[in-house]
Amino acid sequence: MKVLFVCTGNICRSPTAEGAARKLIAERGLTDHIEVDSAGTHGYHVGDPPDSRSQAAAARRNIDLSAQRARQVRAEDFEEFSLIMAMDRGHERILRRAAPPSAESRVRLFLDYAPDLGHVDVPDPYYGAGDGFEIVLDLVEAAVNGLIDAIEREHNFK
Repeated sequence: MKVLFVCTGNICRSPTAEGAARKLIAERGLTDHIEVDSAGTHGYHVGDPPDSRSQAAAARRNIDLSAQRARQVRAEDFEEFSLIMAMDRGHERILRRAAPPSAESRVRLFLDYAPDLGHVDVPDPYYGAGDGFEIVLDLVEAAVNGLIDAIEREHNFK
């Protein structure tokens, strides 16, 4: 099972989701079953590490984002990944328009996996205050747990 997390530039929300997912997948003993990656819909930051504020917030929760580098979504991602998680409705629309018909059903809104949070979109913290990165982590960790639960139920990994 391969999951791709997608935001705008792949330097804050989607790499945070990728890092949190790697950690939680490992803690739940599912690294042999679930692979994750992240990308951006735009190529603004290709090759750059995640935003330093994302890295600092993640490090406070023992999540290391330092090895990640931004990349842009590629056409082959729509065939390679089982699920493509959009961080917000705007990116969900962009991804659905870019997806071939065979892959459109694999594009999902990430926070659909954490419906009790009362949020639809993971807010973009890039232009906000530092606490926005903590809010993103709270949302991301809850949604990743919901996503892993759904994958386990569907594929009987345990």
